[in-house]
Amino acid sequence: MTTRRFDFAFTAPYRIAGLPFGVLPATTWVEVGDGRLRARFGWWTLDTALDNVTDVATSGDYAFVKTAGPPHLSLTDRGVTFATNGDQGVCASFARPVRAIDPTGRITHPGATFTVADVDGLATALREG
Repeated sequence: MTTRRFDFAFTAPYRIAGLPFGVLPATTWVEVGDGRLRARFGWWTLDTALDNVTDVATSGDYAFVKTAGPPHLSLTDRGVTFATNGDQGVCASFARPVRAIDPTGRITHPGATFTVADVDGLATALREG
C-alpha cells in the first residue's frame, strides 16, 4: 500500500484560533500507509496500526468553541478532535485506545476526528487499510 497524505481543510476562523498552538497548514496532516494511521496536528501526534481502526464514519457541523484551536477532548467518550473547520470530518474508532493529546499516555482515545480536505478519500483509505 502506498502512503497517502491528507491535508487539513482550514477556514479563516479556525486558522486564527490554531496559530497560538502551532496548528498551521504546514504542521497538520494525516497519513495512511505502510499499515499505519499517522496524524500531526501542530504539536500533537497520533500513530496507530491500521488494524486498530474498527469503524470509520463521516460527521460534521462542529461547534467552533468545542473544536477550534488545539486538539479537543470529548468529555463524554474521551475521543479527540483535530479540527480546522466546522463543516465535515472523518471519525475513526479504535479497538485499543490511542495516545494523542497526553504524552504520558494517561489519557487515551477510543476515537479520533480529522477535518481533512478530502473526507471521502481518507474514509476510503481507512476502510481499505
